[in-house]
This record gives sequence, C-alpha cells and structure tokens, in this order.
Amino acid sequence: MKITRVEAIPFAIPYKKPLRFASGEVHTAEHVLVRVHTDDGLVGTAEAPPRPFTYGETQESIVAVVDKLFAPQLLGLSPTRRETVHARLDRTVGNPTAKSALDMALWDIIGQSVGLPVGELLGGFTDRLRVSHMVGFAPAAEMVAEAERVRDTYGITTFKVKVGRRPYGDDVEACRALRKALGPDVELYVDGNRGWTASESARALRELEDVGITFAEELCPADDVLGRRWLVAQSRVPFIADESATRPAEVTREILGGSATAISIKTARTGFSYSQRVAHLCEGLGVEVVMGNQIDGQIGTLCTAVFGASQRSTSARAAELSNYLDMSDDLLAEPLTIQQGTLRVRESAGLGIEIDPVKLARYRQDG
Repeated sequence: MKITRVEAIPFAIPYKKPLRFASGEVHTAEHVLVRVHTDDGLVGTAEAPPRPFTYGETQESIVAVVDKLFAPQLLGLSPTRRETVHARLDRTVGNPTAKSALDMALWDIIGQSVGLPVGELLGGFTDRLRVSHMVGFAPAAEMVAEAERVRDTYGITTFKVKVGRRPYGDDVEACRALRKALGPDVELYVDGNRGWTASESARALRELEDVGITFAEELCPADDVLGRRWLVAQSRVPFIADESATRPAEVTREILGGSATAISIKTARTGFSYSQRVAHLCEGLGVEVVMGNQIDGQIGTLCTAVFGASQRSTSARAAELSNYLDMSDDLLAEPLTIQQGTLRVRESAGLGIEIDPVKLARYRQDG
C-alpha cells in the first residue's frame, strides 16, 4: 500500500458567536481538511486548525506547505512508515498542525487497513471521556448563563475558564460568580493564554484560593523565564504548560526547569505519534496531563477523543471536547453527541470519519 495523493482543502464555517481569549479571538473556523489517498483506495482524513496568534500558521500557509513541501515527500511511501514520514516532515521547522493532520490521516489509513479503530491501535484503554467545556471572555453573568446551559443540556460538570484580562479582578469575579452559581461539585480551572504578568498571575491565584480551582494554565508567558518559575514555585495548584510545551523536548524543558507541573496534550499540534510520546514522557516524569482543544471542529474533536480514550493517563480527567458546539455547522456526516457529560469514540475501523459531501461543497474555499 502506497500513498498516491494528498489533499489540503481549505474550508470556513462561522461560529455562532465570537470566541474571545487573551491571545486573540475567532469569528470563523478557517480550517483545512487533510486527506491522504492510497493505491488500495483507502483515504485517511484529519483536520488542521490554524492558530496564527499561537503557532504562526494560517489557513493559506497550511495549504501551501502541504501542497508544495509535504505531499511530494510522502508520495510513494507506505502509511506504516511513520518514522520515515516524520523524519521528512521535520526537515521543515514549525507547521505543527499541518504535520499533525498528516500524521492522524496516516493512522486513519492504518486502522482501516487492519479493520481496527485507531484507539485500539494506540492503546484501547476506554471508549469514552468526560467532557470539559471552555467558557470564553464575556461579562460574568453571560459566562454563568453559558455554563449553566451547557451543564443542564449536556451534563458537563467541568469548565475551563478563560482569564488573562486586565484588570485581573474582572476574571477573579467571573470565577467567583461561576463557583457561586454552579456549586462546589463542579470542577473549574483557568487558562490565561499568557495574558498576565507573573505578578498579576500570583495575585489572581491568591484571590482565587477560596474558589477552589483545579489547574492554572499558561497564565503568563513561558518566555518570561524567571517570572514564570517564580510563579509556578508558589502556585498551590498544578500549573499547566500548553502552547509553551508543544514537543517532547519542550515538555522536558518546562517541567525540569520548574516552569510547569502539568501538561496539556493537543492532537491538533502533536498528532497521534507525538502525543503518545508526550504522554509517555509525562508518565515517566510523574506529571499530570489534560487533553486540550485548539478550537477544533468535530473532526479534530473526534481525534482528540480517540487519543485521550486510548491511554490511561489521558483519560483520567475531563477532556476539552465541546468547542465544536460553538460552530454553526460542521463537515461530519454523522455529528458527534455529548450525553451525560461524556463523549464516546466510534467503533469503526480507522477514525470513523465520514465527510458530508454537500457540506464540504458548501464550505470549501478553493473554488
């Protein structure tokens, strides 16, 4: 079985409302559908969600790097030669979501070729994950209303609260309002997307102690090396490295350097192959992991769920799997469903992704 063709199809689907956080905001999911074809007729599918304010990729750059650099290097290879694939892709620096989408599409092909779900090939620990929902910037009353609606509709009881605004007290008050409205049994954690300084972060964490947050994520930039270490050393909750720890070497650097005590894994930027390496590295280092979300659509969310459910460590906590609810539509022929606060992975061979051709025709941006 050989790779014969690689597609990078740009598509755009509006969000129901803008999603706002410290590093930027998004109004439309301008993503790239990646499909890898083989001479056996199998097609692997994945999604690349560009985040220029985090990784520097755009929809146009992903299409260009796949079409012009990556696809020519993959043609003629067997999808099972993942190490060779990554050795060739890694000659080009950066471009994490483009590389990750190709990796996941190859795993999709491998699963289809042997008649097994990708989750079983990766480890097969469980068939479902608890879901965490992200609450973005808004007035506190609107954030509370959204969280209550999501809890009542989908049974979700874990919420990731975006913080990083100035003055920082606005976010402290929003977290207090959420705790008061949702009660003591709901889990809350915060994500600053590098929006505060170390000193602002320290003050906010002190004022949030009675709120009972589970984690704090990327409150200040990792590039503020001494400030970040100072903050993490005094934090009474685990401090998650997310965009500052996108590769195994960065994970090692941030953990051993004292700049984080937990790690967010996102298949959108490390695919399945490197996500597995990060998960195993974290297990060896003795740090907790959370399955994060890159404002993925349903395709990317399904990939996150597949990997998260496959490993014991990544399935221990609620995973960020609900951002697709904010999209006005999606490309999957069979939409994902969240029931009683959980999302199940599919039992189909490969990833179980079937694209609705009518929706793809409606939303694709390449004419």
